[in-house]
Amino acid sequence: MRVVGLTGGIASGKSLAAELFGELGVPVLDTDRVARQVVRPGSPGLEAVVRRFGRQVLTDDGRLDRGRLRQIILDDQRARRDLEAILHPLIRAETEAWIARQSSPYCIIVVPLLFEAGWEELFDTILVVDTPVALQRRRLAERDGMTEEQIDALLGAQMERRARLERADGLLYNGASPAALREQVEAWHRRLLAAA
Repeated sequence: MRVVGLTGGIASGKSLAAELFGELGVPVLDTDRVARQVVRPGSPGLEAVVRRFGRQVLTDDGRLDRGRLRQIILDDQRARRDLEAILHPLIRAETEAWIARQSSPYCIIVVPLLFEAGWEELFDTILVVDTPVALQRRRLAERDGMTEEQIDALLGAQMERRARLERADGLLYNGASPAALREQVEAWHRRLLAAA
């Protein structure tokens, strides 16, 4: 089975591309969902995060306050590295266990910070979903209500767009219409089935 990594900048359309692969019957795992699972209440992951960042990162009902934690790590690079050191091994272990249970010709793993986390060796093929920066910024403002300063910080924490594209095996351009993205996903689906 081929293991395909799907990555891209924030608000590039990774979720839509993954959904389109899923509609074709491809098993898809989104590591953002795994990241939520490893910090559920009572988990060792959440306990480790609280030990490092304090109870300020919890909501009143004991869940992780993701918005608060995001603000902390955007303002402090060391804090971001500490959080990644806690979460990335947990997410990676869950991801590898999921891959081991699959039996299809190929599967898709959505990893927003694939290159930044150093996960390249896990994948046979890496596809990047790319969209113009102006469109990313508009989506973040409209979807998440982020300020220009927050958007700058978030985009600045990710790998530069050109570097991401240079390291990819393939591109899914998401700057036109959903139908255009669907056509590209279907073309890659055929290629990946043939390669498997």
